[in-house]
Amino acid sequence: MTLVAVAQFAPTDDKGANLDEIERLARIAVARGARMAVFPEYSSWFVNPLDDRCAANAEPLDGPFTARLRELATELDITIVAGLVEQGSATRVRNAVVAVDATGILAVYRKQHLYDAFGQRESEWIEPGAIGEPQTFVLDGLTFGMMTCYDLRFPEVARMLADADADAAVVPAEWVRGPLKEHHWSTLLTARAIENTMYVIAADHPAPIGVGASAIIDPQGVSIARLAVDTDVAVAEVDPAKIATTRRENPALSLRRYRVLPEA
Repeated sequence: MTLVAVAQFAPTDDKGANLDEIERLARIAVARGARMAVFPEYSSWFVNPLDDRCAANAEPLDGPFTARLRELATELDITIVAGLVEQGSATRVRNAVVAVDATGILAVYRKQHLYDAFGQRESEWIEPGAIGEPQTFVLDGLTFGMMTCYDLRFPEVARMLADADADAAVVPAEWVRGPLKEHHWSTLLTARAIENTMYVIAADHPAPIGVGASAIIDPQGVSIARLAVDTDVAVAEVDPAKIATTRRENPALSLRRYRVLPEA
C-alpha cells in the first residue's frame, strides 16, 4: 500500500506564486508520509474566465513549470501530478496534466472533454486532447491513470483506465461552483470509484471559484479523505488488498458484456 495526497489550492496568473504554493503543499504532504501529491487542473496558470492571455502564458511540456516540479519531486522523493497550460496550436493551448518524479516525466494527459457547458466555453481557448492510449504510471507497484475535471461526466474515460489495469484514477480539476455542482462532483467521484472498483484521487480548486471537496475515494465508494473549501492537504492509503477484496466480492469488471471504443 502507499500513501497519496490531494493538495487543494487556487492557482492564479502569478506563475511564481503558484509554484511556491505547490512547494509548500508538497512539503506538507511529504511530512504526512505521502508518496504522491496530486494538484488541481490549471496549476501552472489560471484566470477566470479564461481569456486571450492563455497562449502567452502556456509553456512547452519541458518548460520551467515542469522542470520545477521535477526538481521538487527529486528533492522530496515524491511523485507530483499537476495541471499545466501547455503550448498548443497557433490559436489554442492544451489543458494538460503531467506526472513527474525524480526520473522525469512519467505520463502526460491532455483533457479530452472540454467544458462547453453550464454557460462556459473552454473550447474557445483550449484544444481537445487527441484520442489515444490511456495515460498511466506506476508507483510502489500500483498503476495510476489520469483524467481531468469534466472528463468525470463521461464514464467511458474511467472505464478505459480500468481496461488499462489502473488501480486508481487521478483527477486534477477546476470544478466550478454553481447550483447542484457540489452534489454532481461528489456523486460522480463516487460513481467512477464504484463502477470501476478502483480508487479515485481528485484535487480541486477551493472556493470561491471551485467547489473544493478534494477527495480520495476507495473502491467501495467510501470517502476516506476529504477537504472542505479552503486550501489544504488530505492524505489516505491506496491499498491493493482493498482493490482485490472489492473485485473478488463484486467482479463487475469481469462480468460486463460491453467494451468501450473511441469515437474518433
